[in-house]
Amino acid sequence: MLSYGLKRLGLSVAVVVIVIAALFVMIYAVPGDPARVALGPRASDALVAELRARLGLDLPIWSQILRFYGSILQGDLGRDVISGAPVLKVILAQLPDTLRLVGGAMLVAVVPGIVLGVISATHRGSAIDRLTSVLSVSVMAVPSFVIAIYLLLIFSINLGWFPAIGAGQGFWDVAHRLVLPSLALGLAWIGYTARILRASMLEVTGQSHVRTARAFGISDRRIMYDYVLRIAILPTITVLGLGIGQMLSGAVFAEIVFGRPGIGKLVYDAILARNYPVVTGTVLFTTVFFVAVNLAADLLIAWLDPRVRHDLAH
Repeated sequence: MLSYGLKRLGLSVAVVVIVIAALFVMIYAVPGDPARVALGPRASDALVAELRARLGLDLPIWSQILRFYGSILQGDLGRDVISGAPVLKVILAQLPDTLRLVGGAMLVAVVPGIVLGVISATHRGSAIDRLTSVLSVSVMAVPSFVIAIYLLLIFSINLGWFPAIGAGQGFWDVAHRLVLPSLALGLAWIGYTARILRASMLEVTGQSHVRTARAFGISDRRIMYDYVLRIAILPTITVLGLGIGQMLSGAVFAEIVFGRPGIGKLVYDAILARNYPVVTGTVLFTTVFFVAVNLAADLLIAWLDPRVRHDLAH
């Protein structure tokens, strides 16, 4: 188990290193001088040259990448070109709002998704199974930003049930304003969770240990929840780990549509201003978060699934 964890950790570090290198290559591929764009068209050549030297843009790309790796090891992600504040401090100030949004979206995706998946698997071929299939595919087909716009129009503007913009102050106000953005991000993942769990449960139902449990006269309800669901939930954990990455990218649209602060809105504004220290720092931060979540999901599956533990032991 320890060797498996170390291998997964090494792979995660490699992913982060490759993402950073790819990010710098893409920055070079964007036309225009980022220093001149950041300072504006009226900036003097001397001021532009000074900013390029401060950001290290006058160095070869391989030197910039190595320099950034060294800064990461020291906990320094650079400084915001506009405000001069440390990029890490800027990101940490926006992080709680995005984490609340992703957490709310996960709650929306997991609870109804698991319930619908179990109902579909236990009532295979029934009308409720077919209805659940249609609804799942329907919500999966609609982009999150389209859902966000319609939720805003219906429940905020027309009905006035929820505030249109802002993150709120105080627990209940924050929770109230979090409902619509969380629905916009998590609604499609209800369908993914339900369909994957249904397929996994039907697959596990045909395995030998389930047939043996039925032969011993154990009730179908206990078999479904104690013997089937415990194993069938494992692929869903993997998919939800990947879903967090999708939700982080979807948070950009949700935060813009609902006028919320967060990392998505931060990186969007930084891209428009060509504020590359904030862009690179935010991409690095979200990449590390995404990789860490998937690493935790892999280790959790290895710990929960006796088949994986057996393979790792041998």
